[in-house]
Amino acid sequence: MTMNHPTPMKIMPLEALADTILPLREQMALRNRWLKKRLDTLLPDLMARAGLDMWLVIAREYNEDPVIMSLLPEPAMSARRRTMLLFYRRDDGTVERLNLSRYAHEGYYESAWDPDKDADQYACLARVIEERNPATIGLNHAPLFAFGDGLSYGEYTRLAEALGPELIARTQSAQAMSVGWLEARIPEEMAVYPHLTAIGHSIIATAFSRRVITPGATELDDVRWWMRETMQSLGLKAWFHPSFDLQAPGENYDKEENKRQLILPGDLLWVDMGFTYLGLNTDQQQHGYVLRADETTAPDYLTALLKHGNRLQDIHMEEMAVGRTGNDVLHSALDRAKGEGINPQVYSHPLGYHGHAAGPTIGLWDHQEGVPGNGDYALYNNTCYSIELNVRGDVAEWDGQEVRIMLEEDAALYDGGMHWIDGRQTDYYLL
Repeated sequence: MTMNHPTPMKIMPLEALADTILPLREQMALRNRWLKKRLDTLLPDLMARAGLDMWLVIAREYNEDPVIMSLLPEPAMSARRRTMLLFYRRDDGTVERLNLSRYAHEGYYESAWDPDKDADQYACLARVIEERNPATIGLNHAPLFAFGDGLSYGEYTRLAEALGPELIARTQSAQAMSVGWLEARIPEEMAVYPHLTAIGHSIIATAFSRRVITPGATELDDVRWWMRETMQSLGLKAWFHPSFDLQAPGENYDKEENKRQLILPGDLLWVDMGFTYLGLNTDQQQHGYVLRADETTAPDYLTALLKHGNRLQDIHMEEMAVGRTGNDVLHSALDRAKGEGINPQVYSHPLGYHGHAAGPTIGLWDHQEGVPGNGDYALYNNTCYSIELNVRGDVAEWDGQEVRIMLEEDAALYDGGMHWIDGRQTDYYLL
């Protein structure tokens, strides 16, 4: 198991960020080149790994399968009417890609249904399947992962009626196929991820500055909405509303009622934000500290907790390896951290076309004993993760109050090792 050495975060001036975001038309061209390469290079191996001769993805407009948009070229923004995609793995290992829908996607799929000549879409699908005679047919219904559970009951009913008992008996869950397709990153996607992560770091760095925060005047919600508006103004889409909170003596993380909203000197600040760009997502958490009049740096007791958080990150990254399950990583990381006197929680997740993306669950904040099923999924090469965790400590200087350091940084698993995509926080932002 190898892990790269931590690299410094890249902090770009906020004014320069807008120039780094591609116009929508250029984004479309880039994403479509990625899609073509993904279809050409990933599908054969993924279908073989999943044990499928055929994979069907069927969705209706406004009731999209979680996988469908990752399979459609821009400028498609939804399934249209009823969209049917069929993938058939030939004897030579290549994959035939068919589109049985009213609207064509030339260059990506071969059209296999002419609605003007054959009004019954499902009857056409049944004929296409019968002609190819697959032994195994993958459908998107799944016992564990939502990403593989996109086939609606109504569509399944119509499909079963069209195929008949003999063919429908050949169907099975395509959960492994759906998750594998969504989590796999091609080199071109990996190459742009550092830029996305650096954009997030730059927005966070600006949020933790006097440009956004004036102690004694700025409230928590002011910063949350500044981040949300900044992402939107840059052409980025927040995939969740940003979180921004504080800890201080008498103001702990769990306090909800009558919590102070005004940011003051001595506050330990925390942010959680993520956005979507080029179809890929970020997810990051960092901390800042508001200096008191007599301070030039954060107090030693807070600095020591941040170092514990960094150490937990190191342990976590070292435990991640191809073939290990999410639960394996969780248990090993927690055991090692506790053995070093750290009070840890780990709740990391895959990152990609979704924020909480397809792949192994590595703990949940309320399930530190492991996550049956989703946590038993193994790690694969060429995948990305949000390394999310916290460490806790009772601070004597705050009358024994518990303080949490909550960190989240984006990382990638490739060449058999874990790598920070754009460094990580090792010192507090100081205001």
